[in-house]
Amino acid sequence: MKKMFLSLLLLSSLTASAQFGAPRQNPIVPSVVADVVEDFKPATTNQGGKQYPMVNSQRMVRAQISAPKATFVGLDIAGKIYEMTKDENGVWTGTSEPQDEGFHYYQLNIDGASVPDPGSKYFYGASRWGSGIDVPAADEDFYTVKNVPQGSVNEVYYWSTVTEKMRHGYIYLPNEYYKNPNKKFPVLYLQHGMGENETGWSAQGKTGIIMDNLIADGKAVPFIIFMDNGLDVRRPGVSQGGFGGFGGQGGPRRGGFFNAFQDVLIKDIIPMVEKNYRVIADTEHRAMAGLSMGGMQTHGITLANPTTFAYVGMFSGGTFNTEELKDAADFKKTNKVLFMSAGGKEMRMAEGENSVGKAAENLKAIGINAHSYVSPGTAHEWQTWRRSLYQFAQLIFKK
Repeated sequence: MKKMFLSLLLLSSLTASAQFGAPRQNPIVPSVVADVVEDFKPATTNQGGKQYPMVNSQRMVRAQISAPKATFVGLDIAGKIYEMTKDENGVWTGTSEPQDEGFHYYQLNIDGASVPDPGSKYFYGASRWGSGIDVPAADEDFYTVKNVPQGSVNEVYYWSTVTEKMRHGYIYLPNEYYKNPNKKFPVLYLQHGMGENETGWSAQGKTGIIMDNLIADGKAVPFIIFMDNGLDVRRPGVSQGGFGGFGGQGGPRRGGFFNAFQDVLIKDIIPMVEKNYRVIADTEHRAMAGLSMGGMQTHGITLANPTTFAYVGMFSGGTFNTEELKDAADFKKTNKVLFMSAGGKEMRMAEGENSVGKAAENLKAIGINAHSYVSPGTAHEWQTWRRSLYQFAQLIFKK
């Protein structure tokens, strides 16, 4: 577990740097001016009425801001700062190289200060609220709002006996939850990654839209999804620590870095959901999944509670291996689907002996119904995880 945790920590740190970057780390490069197709359109993630930032058919991002007194302005995205140029009115404009499809965090650098773009909606990532942009994707239809029966994503406040304070999460309820008041539903407990919070899956991940479309197409059965904060988990009198609850939560003897959130999930969240919502309160109708750090939490929690969840998903969160499961009789008996995914650019998890595909092959050999998925052309980013949820949701809670 320690080796896997350190690998995740390094990966998450590199990801945060690539997505948000710091001026002293990211290289400054010239704004792209040659061979640019001038068919830019406002991004779908812009604030209402804002024209910038924009994206063109080459997946280049163009930002613009009025800063007459600034001496330097740069567009900081995907590990580079693109130097912007100022016109006679003090308006700065700059264009990036082509970006991967999907969602990206970004910011503006103004005279060395990293600031959000006032044209973008704000998203929580890299442990702060900042700018984000959706670059159009060839397969974006599955997370595009359509005229289909709509579910809802609702805020939930609840009392935690573990942290001894009110906590906050989000719950997705499918349309049928409202249309069929006598029906009970399965539940997926879905976790975010390092530096993100309970808003990530519904905002960046577009969970509700993905589920509404899947259900309308008959590709997934209707189920509930609960999304909580897996980082802000403090026991009374215990410091949060440098990585938002990975340390100081009871130590290795109490289950390692995931222990505090594990207790909140098992003792508080699941009982609260099963008390307040129409759910089928048994193992066969519970699933847990997460991305990156959330995938590692899923790994640890489902191993420690082998008869609690029948469906398990890890998105860019590493893999299960045969050594830890070959003698895990309760896990093997309970588990119905074990799903592992990664982005095609996450080479450690996408290819070779340590890949999700190889892990699935090995697990099938010991009787686990293991599945793997590699998202084409994406890295440790939200497009990978949107696609992963889309694939995972079609496998679970089916007879």
